[in-house]
Amino acid sequence: MQRKTVKISRAQEDTAEILKEAVKSAALHGKQRIFVKPNMSHPEYVSGVVTSPALLRELVSILRDDNDAVIVGESNGFNYPCRSAFKKTGIETAVKKAGGTVINLSEDKLVKVKIQSHHSPLKELFLPKTVLEADAIVDLALMKTHEWAMYSGAIKNLFGCVPSNKRIYLHPYLSEVFYRLYTILKPQLTVMDARVAIEGNGPTKGNPVKMDLMLTSNCALATDVIASKIMGLNLEEISYLNYIARKTNLHDDAITVQGLQVPEVARKFEPPRIDLPVKAQMLIYKHEFLTKALFCSLGVVKLFQKATIAYRGRPIETS
Repeated sequence: MQRKTVKISRAQEDTAEILKEAVKSAALHGKQRIFVKPNMSHPEYVSGVVTSPALLRELVSILRDDNDAVIVGESNGFNYPCRSAFKKTGIETAVKKAGGTVINLSEDKLVKVKIQSHHSPLKELFLPKTVLEADAIVDLALMKTHEWAMYSGAIKNLFGCVPSNKRIYLHPYLSEVFYRLYTILKPQLTVMDARVAIEGNGPTKGNPVKMDLMLTSNCALATDVIASKIMGLNLEEISYLNYIARKTNLHDDAITVQGLQVPEVARKFEPPRIDLPVKAQMLIYKHEFLTKALFCSLGVVKLFQKATIAYRGRPIETS
């Protein structure tokens, strides 16, 4: 079994050598199709919230040097179309300039993936054909706290590969969904851009933190474990990560950290403020019926957001 490694590097604008080394270490050459999953959790570009178009252009350009096709994909958000987000964030322009293509996964052909387990609450997932048929997947993640999940990183980024904007209905089974995405998709390379991270009530409304770091790895789960340590979060607090680590029997001593070490770069992140709206949402997400009933339409979500604004002055996250 391949040893799980995570390399921590200092990075500001000088990311080219880090990316070239990571691509080489991941043996991403001579492929017919490489799929890249950026983080597009907001319809417009915000540093630390949405993948940097400049970084994505650099990565796609490097991948295109020795591979036939590089496809960058994302799904529709619950309340915004992916196509407009591609344009407004600048990601579509960046990818095309680098010789890649973009795809709205919500418009792709679907493949039913059956879950072969008597113990799983999930029996199947519908995933995009483009992602499943790629010769390699690159997970381009960000480092964030998350309002109701505590932490958002590489594995949660894969959730955007579920093409239906009703993926919010999967929240009662989120730990199992993330585990299945991690084991089905198996990203060959994970790159976490932590030059600017998010603390507090992320993933889109938290506070930016200048970390000047980049993590590169052959394992999305190992990346998340190390990133959470850097942020001063306990694995037990991040239920889905703890669940996946137990399911895959991943222990700290199975991860080799290269480059900078965690104590050299660690910073205690401000955790999310778990107030009444967040508690309500977390309770709703425990039950499939409540989730479907209360998030059945954009109109209902907007009412929920208005109630949240009245309570604390800003909308609740629904990603």
